[in-house]
Amino acid sequence: MRDLKAMAGTKKQIFAAFAVLALAAWAAQGQMFAGGAQDASLLKGEAVEFLYPEQVNVAAGRATPVALHFRVAPGLHINSHTPGGDYLIPTIFSLPQSSGVRLSGLSYPAGAELTLPIDPTTKLSVYTGEFVIHARIEATRGDHMLQGKLHYQACNLNQCLPPKTITVPLDVIGK
Repeated sequence: MRDLKAMAGTKKQIFAAFAVLALAAWAAQGQMFAGGAQDASLLKGEAVEFLYPEQVNVAAGRATPVALHFRVAPGLHINSHTPGGDYLIPTIFSLPQSSGVRLSGLSYPAGAELTLPIDPTTKLSVYTGEFVIHARIEATRGDHMLQGKLHYQACNLNQCLPPKTITVPLDVIGK
């Protein structure tokens, strides 16, 4: 009889331990979602938007400067073209090779310095808000509809999204 009471007591202790662990896991999950809910709302939609120009007139066969305007969503930043670490993914603009249009040069803006609360000794170079990439574009004569690419990685102060590439639709008219 005594062994039955001891087993019942042990079962109660095991059940209580599982209940405490389950409650702790539930509370931790609630904190992740509570903190993550704000983060998740920041990460909905596109992190970077191409603003303009959609159409560019260039002298055929001549390098012409074109300012490409982008906007980073509020609450986010993207690594600059020179983010400050080999492990960080830089922002890169490109045009397709066989489009009758080529890049003869690119000039990226300087990034703003950012220090994350988790590591105050590391300084990152990032873009926030609106930024402009200055391109030099050469085109053959004619109308060239093409899809440029902007490759970046967006983050907030707590987490980073996977790297992404967005299309940059351009109508380049070589005259």
